[in-house]
Amino acid sequence: MNASITGQTFQMNQIINIKHVVEFTALSRSKIYEMINKDSKYYDPTFPQPVRLTEMRIGWSAWEIHQWIDSKLKQRKE
Repeated sequence: MNASITGQTFQMNQIINIKHVVEFTALSRSKIYEMINKDSKYYDPTFPQPVRLTEMRIGWSAWEIHQWIDSKLKQRKE
């Protein structure tokens, strides 16, 4: 595993693949794709949209995923 990912350390401009998004968020691949699909009833406008890297490849900003996770942690009631 990439050293910058080990221990949940995020680099500002790092792009991560769906495997890491699943790992970091504990969401399934299908749930993530539903959350980014504006036509889905599970669409979540707060979830980071992917970045098109090539015609066949997308990735997510590690920093944006980190911010989304952080916002969820702040929302929980103690």
